[in-house]
Amino acid sequence: MSQYPSLYMIIDGERVDGGSRRTHAVVNPATGEVIGQLPLADPADLDRALAVAAEGFRIWRDSTAQQRAAVLQGAARLMLERQEDIARTATLEQGKPLAESRIEVLMNVGLFNFYAGEVQRLYGRTLVRPTGMRSTVTHEPVGPVAAFAPWNFPIGNPGRKLGAPIAAGCSVILKSAEEAPASALAVLQCLLDAGLPKQVAQAVFGVPDEVSRHLLGSPIIRKLSFTGSTVVGKHLARLATENMQRTTMELGGHGPVLVFDDVDVEHVLNAVVPHKYRNAGQVCVSPTRFIVQQGVYDRFRESFAQRAQAIKVGNGLDDGTQMGPMANPRRPEAMDKLIGDAVQRGAKLHCGGERIGNQGYFYAPSVLSDVPLDAEIMNEEPFGPVAILNAYADEDAMIAEANRLPYGLAAYAWTTDAKRQQRLSRLLEAGMVGINTTMIGGADAPFGGVKWSGHGSEDGPEGVLACMVTKAVHEG
Repeated sequence: MSQYPSLYMIIDGERVDGGSRRTHAVVNPATGEVIGQLPLADPADLDRALAVAAEGFRIWRDSTAQQRAAVLQGAARLMLERQEDIARTATLEQGKPLAESRIEVLMNVGLFNFYAGEVQRLYGRTLVRPTGMRSTVTHEPVGPVAAFAPWNFPIGNPGRKLGAPIAAGCSVILKSAEEAPASALAVLQCLLDAGLPKQVAQAVFGVPDEVSRHLLGSPIIRKLSFTGSTVVGKHLARLATENMQRTTMELGGHGPVLVFDDVDVEHVLNAVVPHKYRNAGQVCVSPTRFIVQQGVYDRFRESFAQRAQAIKVGNGLDDGTQMGPMANPRRPEAMDKLIGDAVQRGAKLHCGGERIGNQGYFYAPSVLSDVPLDAEIMNEEPFGPVAILNAYADEDAMIAEANRLPYGLAAYAWTTDAKRQQRLSRLLEAGMVGINTTMIGGADAPFGGVKWSGHGSEDGPEGVLACMVTKAVHEG
């Protein structure tokens, strides 16, 4: 597939196209060319989606575990069959290398298959009570879910937002990012083609603040699931309080990476450099602040910069591309601003710090060192292809820097000291910690943060339970 698919919304199983609606131009970030026009919902569309979601919840909450599992497994099979088309669509509209898009499809396949099993394990419990009395605790679907997904993982984020509510027995209205809509539509279509009732899941697009206010202003919506920036997450959380809607918030991060002087430096770099520049650094759990012990700092910095300079940047559809463009014109502008501020304050720029070419949104892999704490990039998530390297004397200082910011999504540490590993697992303030590994996610593992990085979890059993409420029933 080389042609970008047509765009629409899905409401009650119907493909809702542009008509007289406003549209959003979808751009290929590798070329800057407009590749599609996305219809944006008006208030009538959103009201219709809400009404259908209410009906869908009445249908789906009474479905059996076997019915839900069959839909999720069927969708997983279809995604696998359609992997190449879905992956190419994602690369066209978001920019990441095709190999990364293919992996993203497989992430969804694994998650849906896991949830298909998890629906069989949504157990309650019976409490011990005196003879003649019976008390039970059960989990029930919370109700219609409003799910907002960002553009950085255009396949995986919609998969998370759709999979958990469907496994729990909820209906869902999905609003994915307008920059990358076709991938989300492809994921939802797999669910519908696998037998999901058309009333259970809808896909709408629109002006974000208009859509969020309209959906969260309705008492039909009983839960908000949001992935995105901390600033927007706080705004949505305030909106959700009006109707006391439950929330799962996966917000920004500023991933610290502690590297101690007992490690094999080249072994660590083999793992962290590709992970840093994955998806052009546009990853909420991206390793960003490298907190390096002085004994290995010089070697680590020099080899890191050499490796970053060697990364092949290009169109995500081209063979051999290791890093694609940034997803939209806002991101290179942000990189220029943050890196420029750091250098002005005394940081050393070893490579990058500039755009590549005269079309698309390409930005060179960048490395900064000796960055002062008052630089914006030390306090604001860069969300781009830039690594920040600073030297520290000892473990206490390194942990203090890791925990300095109000963010707590992912943290990483590299050390061969077993006792230190245990201390770090306890002392690092993050929802996910990787010790001697960058692999911190999985279909069976909870994904979420603490502090300003949000609350609640996606994936794992926790992802399904986040879409359910607990009920205690006492019978005398």
